[in-house]
Amino acid sequence: MTHPNRNTLWARTFVDELARSGINAVCIAPGSRSTPLTEAFDRHDDVETFSHLDERSMAYFALGRARRTGKVTPIVCTSGTAAANFHPAVIEASQGRVPMLVLTADRPPEIRDSGANQTIDQEKLYGSAVRWYKDMPEPEATDRKLRSLRTTAARAVSEATGVDAGPVHLNFPFRKPLEPTYVEGDVPADIDPEARDGRDGNTPYVRTTDGVPELPEDHLRNLADELSVGRGLIVAGPADPPGFNTEAIAAFAHATGFPIVADPLSGLRFGGHTRTTTVLGGYDGYLDERITDDWPDPDVVVRIGASPTSKPLRKYLARTDARQYVVDPSGEWREAEFTATDLVEAEPSVLAWRLSQLVRNRPDAEWNQLWTDAEDAHWDAVDAETDAFEGRLAADVADLAPEPSTLFVSNSMPVRELDRFGRPSAKSRTVLGNRGASGIDGIVSSALGAGSASTDHLTLLTGDLAYYHDMNGLLALGRLGVDATIVLVNNDGGGIFHMLPIEEYEPPFTEQFKTPHGLDFSATEGLYDLSFSSVEMDEFRDAYADSVASDGTDVIEVRTDAASSHRVRDEVRERVVDQLTD
Repeated sequence: MTHPNRNTLWARTFVDELARSGINAVCIAPGSRSTPLTEAFDRHDDVETFSHLDERSMAYFALGRARRTGKVTPIVCTSGTAAANFHPAVIEASQGRVPMLVLTADRPPEIRDSGANQTIDQEKLYGSAVRWYKDMPEPEATDRKLRSLRTTAARAVSEATGVDAGPVHLNFPFRKPLEPTYVEGDVPADIDPEARDGRDGNTPYVRTTDGVPELPEDHLRNLADELSVGRGLIVAGPADPPGFNTEAIAAFAHATGFPIVADPLSGLRFGGHTRTTTVLGGYDGYLDERITDDWPDPDVVVRIGASPTSKPLRKYLARTDARQYVVDPSGEWREAEFTATDLVEAEPSVLAWRLSQLVRNRPDAEWNQLWTDAEDAHWDAVDAETDAFEGRLAADVADLAPEPSTLFVSNSMPVRELDRFGRPSAKSRTVLGNRGASGIDGIVSSALGAGSASTDHLTLLTGDLAYYHDMNGLLALGRLGVDATIVLVNNDGGGIFHMLPIEEYEPPFTEQFKTPHGLDFSATEGLYDLSFSSVEMDEFRDAYADSVASDGTDVIEVRTDAASSHRVRDEVRERVVDQLTD
């Protein structure tokens, strides 16, 4: 293998090692300083390239792919503010434990801090949000430097996908020529072939043997004894990529007799296991103090995943006098009420499987009946509601999406509506969302990234502000060949603020919080070559079914009234309270 100059050798060696380490796709933004990396990725037969014009949207696209697959899709950009535009997605990846590899090109060291054009301080640009940072050495065609480069590439993938998965940032300084132009004497002919071309057999230069944290046998048996009680709960919050092993969690639920309180992003709300396992999904509507004050407290609560979306659930757990076990593979604290009693450093699925073989409970039938009765009362109240409201849209999407489907749900109200009104079912659904930092930025791009990584049908359920915030991301539809059904819930502003006390204060509520925008989103139809329709709520089910049955991307806008929808949510809850406290 011959290389025209040291930059080309450096970048091609690095990309080759990434491919050997399992990287099969990359997102690239155009730019000059990153030319060596772009050229190297583009020419590698085993790496698919996704070209993006907007670095911010691109980073979220890569994040969405990683959420869906649990694998890294590197992102590449030039120097300057291009790298700064990655920052929001880097934060989300860090908070959500999503694998990410950030490759930024930089100017040569001697012109840093000199006022040179497009030169900023890129060292440790993302602060504590990355799992590992390295300012790469300048390209050099020597055996030791190339061995170091391959080791760095292999290590970067391992760090990004480890137990505490998250972003890794490598900053590459390049000096001209940036193109694969021949430079006399730049690459010696006697370079060690293994350093230059990689190890035989297309294997990684450094192979990482993955492992997961497990409890020693004596601790495991002690925990099994402590969980041998009548009244318990398994609370599953949003799952870290690639998700929980549903069979293992279901086996644990069967062994203990505990119901699973399943966040819609846990991967446990939907699927075949719901046929034989008690999976609760309506808790956000009935965990009211007026109901639960008459319930006995659970003896134990086993918590897996991130903090649940539901505030009523979090507050209920804070009120209970129970021993609460937070199971986290990284040993980090993810329980903001600070009422948990035990932190268990273990991989949740592995722990659940091992415990299922040791725990044999006699569950408290009356305790379990309290939960199933409340669950039934909630769904009966939802079914009886005849007024149109936003929660019905979330319920319809969860019900009507084809099998299998990837459903990406925006922050703010859509994820809360799905949490309260997405009924557990045996249907095949992969439900994803950006709950790490819970922002509304990058939602469209994250969804399309997730869709690009699977042949499943993709539905995005989003609000109007999140749609507006990432309209740039829609360019991926035609440019990258991703199709989707986008359900746009348009309540003309920040509908979630109706849930806050500031709603009672006018001014400043309307102009400073709800912030109505009055935008006509139908203009995105011609701009991004998609189909756009605006329908009434009672027309939505038919419109959604038509979209699923057709090719291409459809945006189905449903105009709603946020205040009215909140009123219906409250009325449904009050009917459940009346039924369960009568």
